[in-house]
Amino acid sequence: MSTAGFNSQNGTGTGQSYANGPSQNPVAPQQLPGVGYGMTHQPTYNPMQAKAPAPPGPPGLYPSGPYQPVTPVCSYQPGPPLTSYSSPSGQSLLTRPLMGGPPSHTPPQSASPGPRLPPAQATPPPPAVSSTSYYTNPQQPQPMAPAWQYNTAPPPMGQPASINTPPRGPVASHVNPAASSTPPLSTAYSPAPPPPHMSHSVPQPPGPGMPRSPLHGYTQPGTAPPPMTPMVPHTYQPNRAPYGPPPTMKPAPPPIGPPIANATPPPPMADAQCGGAVNSTLPPTEHDCQEGDIECPGTVAGNGPQAPNSYNHVDNKMAGPHQPGPPGRHLGHYPSLPPGYQNTSAPAMHPAIQAATQPYTQAPQPYQQPLGGPGPAQLSPSLAAMSLQSSTPEALRVVNLLQERNLLPPIPIPAPTPCLQQDLQKINCNPEVFRSTLTSIPQTQSLLNKAKMPLGLLLHPFKDLSQLPVVTSSTIVRCRSCRTYINPFVSFLDQRRWKCNLCHRVNDVPEEFMYNPVSRSYGEPHKRPEVQNATIEFIAPSEYMLRPPQPAVYLFILDVSHNAVETGYLSVFCQSLLDNIDALPGDSRTKVGFVTFDSTIHFYNLQEGLSQPQMLIVSDIEDIFLPTPDSLLVNLNECKELVQDLLKSLPTLFEKTMETQSALGSALQAAYKLLLPTGGRMSVFQTQLPNLGVGTLQSREDPNQRANAKDVQHLSPATDFYKKLALDCSGQQVAVDLFLLSSQYCDLASLGCISRYSAGSVYYYPSYHHQHNPAQVECFQKDLKRYLTRKIGFEAVMRIRCTKGLSIHTFHGNFFVRSTDLLSLPNVNPDAGFAVQMSIEENLDDMQVVSFQAALLYTSSKGERRIRVHTLCLPVVNSLSDIFAGADVQAITGLLACMAVDRSATASMGDARDAMTNAAIDSLTSFRQSVLTIQQPGLLAPACLRLFPLFILALLKQKAFRTGTSTRLDDRLFAMCQLKYQPLVYSMLMIHPALYRVDDLTDEGALNINERTIPQPRVLQLSVEKLSREAAFLMDAGTVMYLWIGRNCHPNFLTQVLGVPSYAAVPDNLYLLPELDTAESQRTRAFIGWLRDQRPFFPSLHVIRDESQLKPTFMQNMIEDRTESALSYYEFLLHLQQQISK
Repeated sequence: MSTAGFNSQNGTGTGQSYANGPSQNPVAPQQLPGVGYGMTHQPTYNPMQAKAPAPPGPPGLYPSGPYQPVTPVCSYQPGPPLTSYSSPSGQSLLTRPLMGGPPSHTPPQSASPGPRLPPAQATPPPPAVSSTSYYTNPQQPQPMAPAWQYNTAPPPMGQPASINTPPRGPVASHVNPAASSTPPLSTAYSPAPPPPHMSHSVPQPPGPGMPRSPLHGYTQPGTAPPPMTPMVPHTYQPNRAPYGPPPTMKPAPPPIGPPIANATPPPPMADAQCGGAVNSTLPPTEHDCQEGDIECPGTVAGNGPQAPNSYNHVDNKMAGPHQPGPPGRHLGHYPSLPPGYQNTSAPAMHPAIQAATQPYTQAPQPYQQPLGGPGPAQLSPSLAAMSLQSSTPEALRVVNLLQERNLLPPIPIPAPTPCLQQDLQKINCNPEVFRSTLTSIPQTQSLLNKAKMPLGLLLHPFKDLSQLPVVTSSTIVRCRSCRTYINPFVSFLDQRRWKCNLCHRVNDVPEEFMYNPVSRSYGEPHKRPEVQNATIEFIAPSEYMLRPPQPAVYLFILDVSHNAVETGYLSVFCQSLLDNIDALPGDSRTKVGFVTFDSTIHFYNLQEGLSQPQMLIVSDIEDIFLPTPDSLLVNLNECKELVQDLLKSLPTLFEKTMETQSALGSALQAAYKLLLPTGGRMSVFQTQLPNLGVGTLQSREDPNQRANAKDVQHLSPATDFYKKLALDCSGQQVAVDLFLLSSQYCDLASLGCISRYSAGSVYYYPSYHHQHNPAQVECFQKDLKRYLTRKIGFEAVMRIRCTKGLSIHTFHGNFFVRSTDLLSLPNVNPDAGFAVQMSIEENLDDMQVVSFQAALLYTSSKGERRIRVHTLCLPVVNSLSDIFAGADVQAITGLLACMAVDRSATASMGDARDAMTNAAIDSLTSFRQSVLTIQQPGLLAPACLRLFPLFILALLKQKAFRTGTSTRLDDRLFAMCQLKYQPLVYSMLMIHPALYRVDDLTDEGALNINERTIPQPRVLQLSVEKLSREAAFLMDAGTVMYLWIGRNCHPNFLTQVLGVPSYAAVPDNLYLLPELDTAESQRTRAFIGWLRDQRPFFPSLHVIRDESQLKPTFMQNMIEDRTESALSYYEFLLHLQQQISK
């Protein structure tokens, strides 16, 4: 495929700029100006207003329409004009903008940048307000940024403008499907328009509406809920017994209610091509459920070739013993049945986390579903009161944050449990894989706007799982209309029909699906593993692939300039690869190759039959070519000895070099050409700014501005070269992973684009040196081992579906949006996380639950085409109190962090900081005004959001967003990359570190894992008040750990753990704990090792004293304390209270 053609598809062919912001779904229904997404007359949540229009400039984070010089006003209830206030210390704090006025109906505005970005909104300047140094210069009033429009989708795409139209300002890389040239991609999965007779869903009689609840929405449970699809205990439970005989049950009652009309589905839809370019004829308003689909089914379920199916468990093909059910079972009964999986040991987890992710261990109870009975989408309103008491639940217990200071729980915070019927909850998706910011979904967009909390999903789709059911079948059962995979939350009307839980269409059950490979019985489709597990993996048939699955291909691009040789990384890399070369994921087809570069490009001929590797040098970096294309990527098994010889000789090959230039851009172009025929993974190791040839960068960092309290510059790329190349790579199924090992500025804002848009990863080791920084060397070694040996998926695509009425409009993570909402992931790894923002298009009045499904289609390193499917079910509520009761404070914080990273790049750091502060103000204001029945003094929050202000303050002090503190630009940008890319469980540690006292560890309450005793000290508040000079404390900040030793620490700890006689004898650069044969040493090392085992990357450990250079870094993580440039936690609470009380 030509580069020009691909660029044209993604908006570069006409000189449009690439954006750094989030990707959005351009497929949206028509929307009234200034109105919430999909809602007829609901104004968008926008609590900020401006006094005057702003000139066209960097778009805001949340687009809502074309820019017009009209003063936007918020949708708050009218109130009197407000004024600023004075802080207790005499300093003027940030004031809220005026609230009141009619809803805004501002016409839409011009497009914002980003791949496939729809129109975005320019950021108008709000009223000038006084500010402390916490925000900006106290002497100079600064305008306040608009707060986020959390749940507003992009405006409609009636007929998109041609890409040849000159853009106004930054233009999204969105293509008019009818006009763009779309050369074929290697494995694109493109939609096709449906037949004219096709409809989305079968008309159904309206279900019972949800009764309006009292203030808190909690009523005494009434009648029992109607029968539902049977559920089984959670998939992720180790030590589960194999399948036994199913429980006996009484006959089911006769069908209830009238039969469903139009149960016979229409003829199968003509599916789209399985690969190639995005369908250029796709109508711009084509709905997701009419597409042929990402996962590219070749045949509709039930109409394909019939073949024996098998049930493979946990990738090792170990299935439990199959026992047939008892004779005489009637076919219409749907009892629960526990999964019969072989026992597999799961990694040890904290008891609280284990309780959250595996909360149901009791045996399942038999549950009946009558034939023709209602499914989850038509449940009676009694579900709303399920498991709720008439009294206020703990989540809504009112907390006065100014009085209750010790709010941090002593153990890690578990994810909240959705208020679902117990059988549903037992089988719901693991929150570590699929998590929503709100575990209770509002019925309407207006209700969501009123709650002033963001609605979104956080995913960890390729997470390493201890138990993963794997199914091989010639027929993968999916909804004919929306292409949803059959899952535990569908409804079986009878043996032969099932209703989709997303679009509510009635589908036929294929004949093959009637046989259950687990129980080896026929006629019980509801007991199939696909209907018993919220997470499942299919081995896809040939219809899901355009070409034979690609082999595992690994290409390493190594900087060998003088600066690189000085760091000593080359020897560490070569030794690590030698040690792990047999553990590289792959099969007999695995290929490897190597490219080194300085001012020239060096290729290595590793063809079988050579006595030693041959270096081939290309000095013409302006017109790069491959000297011997067929022998540069070689089969690893056939040429392993030559590869090993090269790795042994590389460190000495360039040890005398004096070449200081770096032609990184040309090296990347050469690597792209090398991987063009197959796709694969490109691993780039760079130690300095590229300063020669294409992609040359200049230093943009001013060291004197690192502590600038006003704003941060140069967060966006200096050139679009690396993004364009990344998009070319993505189109050819090539992902680029970047390792930056440098003591100087490397412009991560520009270089990071090569990984961000190709679904790669970024690793950053500042001040790396093999002698001067041994802690970084250890970290690099451990990370490299994990990187080389972890599971990998090639040529992947992912789509997220949701129940009709909901809409996904913005994505966060490393990917490229290929067609509307199809995420292109040339590589997918188990350490990658994603986030999406959502809105409510249509009222959900007739629904009691909604579902979300993420489908990831990928090629395994063994050459199998697989589909991993996760399905999450959540209740629908109609009261604000229920919405607040289901708020997930960690998920909300994680999503806000992603949104703030984008706002920082597209608008300014000040805008992002103000928007985060306003997020806390808005949600607590809504709770106070709309949920509380009795107004009380103080800063009041529901118990479920009691940590929200603390987490917002932690974000404001986090390396990515802090101002007034000296922060290297690359350090800041890497922190932003991590917040966008890391799964939630890891990013939360970077936002709010955990502090433990470790000089008095005991076995009380300890975990016993693999005959090791793991102490469990309580989590402490991040304040110097909790430190003691007589003690030692461990701070876990995610990517780094600090062991702080008090000046008067007990000599017993020093000798028994550190192996030194006194405090003065503690070495300055100690990063390893000695392995001493003492109980104290074993406890401390066991606890630190257990913490490290909870994450895929390796956090380095630094032992620090009062005199250590790292002490200021340690103290900067004391979030609750005041600094010269930031408020203390108590002062921040006072600021929030004064803003709310206005």
